[in-house]
Amino acid sequence: MKRTLTLLAMTCGAPAFAGPADVLVTYANIAHAGYEDSLHTAQGLRDAIDALLAKPSDATLQAARAAWIQARVPYQQTEVFRFGNAIVDDWEGKVNAWPLDEGLIDYVDASYGGASDENEYAALNVIANPSFTLSGETIDASQITPELIEGTLQEADAVEANVASGYHAIEFLLWGQDLNGTDHGAGDRPYTDYAAGDDCTNGNCDRRGQYLRASTDLLISDLEWMTAQWADGGAARQAVTGDEQAGLVAILTGMGSLSYGEQAGERMKLGVMLNDPEEEHDCFSDNTHNSHFYDGLGIRNVYFGEYVRADGTIVTAESLSSLVAAADADVDAALRASLNATMVELGQIKAAAEAGFSYDQMLEQGNADGEALIMSAVDALVAQTRDIERAVTALNLDQIGFEGSDSLDDPNAVFQ
Repeated sequence: MKRTLTLLAMTCGAPAFAGPADVLVTYANIAHAGYEDSLHTAQGLRDAIDALLAKPSDATLQAARAAWIQARVPYQQTEVFRFGNAIVDDWEGKVNAWPLDEGLIDYVDASYGGASDENEYAALNVIANPSFTLSGETIDASQITPELIEGTLQEADAVEANVASGYHAIEFLLWGQDLNGTDHGAGDRPYTDYAAGDDCTNGNCDRRGQYLRASTDLLISDLEWMTAQWADGGAARQAVTGDEQAGLVAILTGMGSLSYGEQAGERMKLGVMLNDPEEEHDCFSDNTHNSHFYDGLGIRNVYFGEYVRADGTIVTAESLSSLVAAADADVDAALRASLNATMVELGQIKAAAEAGFSYDQMLEQGNADGEALIMSAVDALVAQTRDIERAVTALNLDQIGFEGSDSLDDPNAVFQ
């Protein structure tokens, strides 16, 4: 659902400022660096997965999990490029769609259930079935390949919950289901799910390895493609830098939509309202606190015009902040302050989770401390969105649409 903001143009134009084109180049450079870092860390994840499959052990499984968590750090900072850039939106579901009906991919607990009217393939278990019928067609899945995952399984039968590729499919294959509810603990898949011969647990260990490797290879190829779109001459870079007004709208649309409807609403307040750990973004790994933190940091990166790369180097140049400051210094100061305040709140969630108070515990009904942590961050995200709206007005942009959420805009609808 979109929350459309109609903003009146200022009677006097913003003061002359030489920076819009430079601001857009900075934005594109940060996007390219973020996707390139995502690519490099995904390649590191593949190395760790290769080591796991070559010699399954608790140590190699833990190393693969650590590589997955590390790979999420740069990727989550790229989510701010969604919503305003069609080329990203058209692609993003391949790599970060959630939640997913994990029974499509592999075995699940009996409590998970089976096929439903909403999703006939919710418990298909491709790993256990080298042949199956999909939409009346017999599918040869004797070899699990990137082509099978992308061309046949992803959103099978046009059901969005049939997520077969991307970070969360890999996450499920590394951790398994989190059956702890709102108690502490993540998924606990044994490394023997990838073992050979009689050491194999839960069957089909060779095919499970095929799926894990194929889905990781697919993630890498998808990230290679997106990195190229933001490189010099890439389509995404050209779309942003070719029209200054459209480029500024893209930046602010991404900031406002991620801040408001997506993060504050769908990813955070909705979970509190439903007290449902299934609403966690990284639900198998209990990494949601990091996802929220780095989403928020991505918004701040874009406004401040700086991004700290995975190797510690900094990409920085002309910032959107400087452009807004030239138009209205008070608006810029307020937005900078609200972005920093949001990072403090998200940092408190992250610190609490790392100290043992996991995000799913925060979602437990009646857990006042957990609700306070999450809702303080929600309130900060909503407040910063109001300052993003003020920046839109300061830059004399006539109209912009931010994504909304029933959890924020019409809470009663959540329970209907």
